[in-house]
Amino acid sequence: MNEHISKIDGRSESLQEQNIDKLKEIFPEVFEEDKIDFEKLKNLISSRLDDNKEKYNFTWSGKRQAILNSNTPTMATLLPNKEKSKDWDNTKNIYIEGDNLETLKLLQKSYAGKVQVIYIDPPYNTGHDFVYKDNFTDGIDNYLEQTGQVDEEGNALSTNAETNGRFHSDWLSMMYPRLRLARNLLKKDGIIFVSIDDNEVNNLRKIMNEIFGENNFMGQITVVNNPRGRSQDKYIATSSEYLLIYSKNMMPTGRLSVSKTSSDLSKDYQHKDEKGGYRLLELRNTHRDFGKFNRPNLFYSFYVSDNGDVSLVKDNIHNNEVQPIWGDGFEGCWTWGQDKALEKIHQLVAKKVSGNWKIYRKSYADNATKQLKSVWNDKAFYTDKGQSRIFDLFETKEKIFQSPKSVDYIKQIIEMGINKDDGIILDFFSGSGTTAEAVMKLNKENDKNLSYIMIQLPEKTPKDSIAFKYGYNTISEIAEERIRKAGKDLAVKDPGFKVFELAKSNIKSWNSDPDKFAEQLDMLQQFNGNNLEEGRTNDDLVYELLLKQGLELTDNIEKFTIGSVDCYAVNDGDLFIILGNHIDSNSIDKITEHFYSKINNLSVFILEDQGFDDDADKLNSIASLEDTIVKKDNIFTV
Repeated sequence: MNEHISKIDGRSESLQEQNIDKLKEIFPEVFEEDKIDFEKLKNLISSRLDDNKEKYNFTWSGKRQAILNSNTPTMATLLPNKEKSKDWDNTKNIYIEGDNLETLKLLQKSYAGKVQVIYIDPPYNTGHDFVYKDNFTDGIDNYLEQTGQVDEEGNALSTNAETNGRFHSDWLSMMYPRLRLARNLLKKDGIIFVSIDDNEVNNLRKIMNEIFGENNFMGQITVVNNPRGRSQDKYIATSSEYLLIYSKNMMPTGRLSVSKTSSDLSKDYQHKDEKGGYRLLELRNTHRDFGKFNRPNLFYSFYVSDNGDVSLVKDNIHNNEVQPIWGDGFEGCWTWGQDKALEKIHQLVAKKVSGNWKIYRKSYADNATKQLKSVWNDKAFYTDKGQSRIFDLFETKEKIFQSPKSVDYIKQIIEMGINKDDGIILDFFSGSGTTAEAVMKLNKENDKNLSYIMIQLPEKTPKDSIAFKYGYNTISEIAEERIRKAGKDLAVKDPGFKVFELAKSNIKSWNSDPDKFAEQLDMLQQFNGNNLEEGRTNDDLVYELLLKQGLELTDNIEKFTIGSVDCYAVNDGDLFIILGNHIDSNSIDKITEHFYSKINNLSVFILEDQGFDDDADKLNSIASLEDTIVKKDNIFTV
């Protein structure tokens, strides 16, 4: 029986394996002994193959390794830190201290296709800021060394000087794998927004065209953030930056429209009837690209009474014929067909303009939206506003954090990207935590139920910095305190957040060669040693197993202890994790009895292999589970 019980794989979800699985679904015939026959694949898609040797291609030194970085799974985990957190048991918000590349890999199984909006403000590659130095062969070890958790002399980041021969390549190699992993986390109708300046805007568009698809480019906005301009610039005093917008899939027209403000409504909707405020929009199509010549079904007559009442039928009262003809005689067309016009005839009114009748439709203020323009010059979006907010929250005029984004600016971005009242907002270059505050502010002001995931490298603050003087040793500490203060100031429903820290796996064997983890686990079992890393607890391991099973970090966990055995019931019975010493059929029976109403044939059980005193206890315990309608395929060991 034991031979049929699977061991949990310690590796994170692989994008490459996901893509291969999708290929198997579409083209199962190209796989032979689990290998791809490219000749067969080429024959199946021959009409779309490009065999032209001269073609447009964007590449750089290190691109191949950047792709490998996104494909290579990680053996890391996220450790819960309840002391740093706020309202742990109730919050749906997450703050992660760690390298965003490794963290994005860890989130693949649990959050793929679940994120509504991504906003990031990455390093702009000015020659003076920082660029992550990735090592795809040992990502977690590289991270621990860079952040000083292994080597006290290790530096979190390094400057990318313009004199570096790989100046642009290093930046592209940093961004490419992160954006590729981020795309996988977006929902089908998800949208990503990226702030950038002149240094890399052209290169960023090229890699985003490649990752998201050129057809999914939604816009490039020029954002005025420093109206005074930077006087130290060489030729032009820069006063703006850019915001690039891409969707995961093609979006309908108007997808980025936002609700009109009260000021917009009072100015634009000056008419009222029993349904509320409205404005009048001309029913004739105002674009001469459309007319009777190409939209004949939209060319027809209305009949108007002398007091402006509209009908599709001519009678003694409605005897003024009106057609969509321009003043110079051009035969245009209406924007509504006759069926829609008949259905909504009560929303149509006629007015005489310069002696000629025109047909208008009522556009009501309820749920009114507007398209935003390609240049934003709003004082609320200036960098000074972001800095002022930090001053207010921390009650100081000293710059604890340099040049934070404006909360209202990020709030506007999120409002563009969401399409309902709930959803996950992700920022994996989260800095001072502005995005987290913007989410809370939007929830408060617009009665939304959004949650956030913030990821920030715990970069050390320089010892001569203002932040260090105020007692903040890392950027993460600044952000966490900022979120606490902002949540209290805004008095929001969910001011809390769960803090997780990127670390090596809780399980010793998973921190060895990932291709030999099963053999390592068996070796540890032979010596009956503790398989957890020093200082780690069962509670820590549970969150690692949640990620491996594809469950979310904020899912509900109920803990039940029998002697030295801990049982964790996740999401009311989706998953049961049993850890500890002296697991036997008796303890299993007590656990299943306690949770009997929640166990069903879809429940998954994970048992700690070393928790059994011998094979007989393991076999009896598994048999006991199988007797409690738990399928053998749903029982795993760790």
